[in-house]
Amino acid sequence: MPLSGKRILLGVTGGIAAYKTAHLIRLLIKEGAEVKVIMTTSALSFIAPLTLATLSKGAVYHAFFDKNTGEWTNHVELGNWADLMVIAPLSANTLAKMAVGQSDNLLLCTYLSCTCPVLVAPAMDLDMYQHPAVRQNLATLRQHGIEVMEAATGELASGLSGQGRMPEPEDILSAVFTFFRPSGSPLTGKKIMITAGPTREAMDPVRYISNHSSGKMGISLAEKAAERGAQVTLILGPSSLNARHPSIQTIPVSTAIEMYEQAKKSHAQSDIAIFTAAVSDYRPESPSSEKIKKKDDKLSLTLVKNPDIARNLGQEKKPGQVHVGFALETDEGSGSASNKLKTKNFDFIVLNSLLDPEAGFQKDTNQVTFIDKTGKSQKSQVLKKEELASKILDKIEVFFQTTEPQENR
Repeated sequence: MPLSGKRILLGVTGGIAAYKTAHLIRLLIKEGAEVKVIMTTSALSFIAPLTLATLSKGAVYHAFFDKNTGEWTNHVELGNWADLMVIAPLSANTLAKMAVGQSDNLLLCTYLSCTCPVLVAPAMDLDMYQHPAVRQNLATLRQHGIEVMEAATGELASGLSGQGRMPEPEDILSAVFTFFRPSGSPLTGKKIMITAGPTREAMDPVRYISNHSSGKMGISLAEKAAERGAQVTLILGPSSLNARHPSIQTIPVSTAIEMYEQAKKSHAQSDIAIFTAAVSDYRPESPSSEKIKKKDDKLSLTLVKNPDIARNLGQEKKPGQVHVGFALETDEGSGSASNKLKTKNFDFIVLNSLLDPEAGFQKDTNQVTFIDKTGKSQKSQVLKKEELASKILDKIEVFFQTTEPQENR
């Protein structure tokens, strides 16, 4: 488990988002972490300490003295115990006190005594979040070396909608993973561009040409690469899925041309380019400005070829860049994949065949064949797409482990 043996001190402040901390604790425990919880007095009004104590399998601290036992809670010991302190939700009130070093409760005293990294997840109403004083306080925390997550956008407790929601527990978990990622990964600090999902080519304002790609494979690659310390740009076609890791910049696109334009912008600065998107090969030459009416028994469309994103960027590939391609075929497809490997200047290609019952679109598993420039092929077992993503990144890491740094090439 990624967090096995890690000690996380969770601070909970007053706010409606405090209810989400129950789920966050469950996620942390599931990943192997040991969790201790400190609550402010105002947080007690939003979620019961007993709930968090049950989930964390330990006492919840909220006062210097336990009135029942008379025991003293040593904030210095708590601060030294943790490998990481997480404060979620972080209210505007506690934020302001942290920014100036105030210490009028157990949570703040523990924070000031903490010797480990600190991660905070703000939560407040949208106007509060954008107030200059709050923005300044967040900037001050960053200057102090605190990792500050941006608030999420959505419906707020006030009934308004905007930026101010506490990031989802899954997003906070991803940020926690970042602190404990394996050291020395060749991907740490690398810039990775990933294209993912389908594209849509309009026939008229209502209909379009597309395919069944969900984007799962590309998103899994983005998540796993970010966990290894990479800076990821995910160029994502229309999908119901989202990447959650804070080190991933997602650029939504719709058409093949839009994807190409965004990929060109990102490619020049990227160390690695991974082309998982199922890009439409053709688009209607002249999309109708109005809905096409059903008149005749037949309808003819003139289609024109879309730019071949991987091939065009393969021609611009610089020394030191790594390109990885994907191919989906309805037969074994090894010959076609090998041809794409050469014409698109890939370092290796990942072949999917729809003949494999566990592979293809809209599935959580995949079975692929890796083919490299030497013609060597290797078929994988049936794996979850998250596991396959790790295998692909392992192969990419080999390129950086067995070659000189880019500036020396």
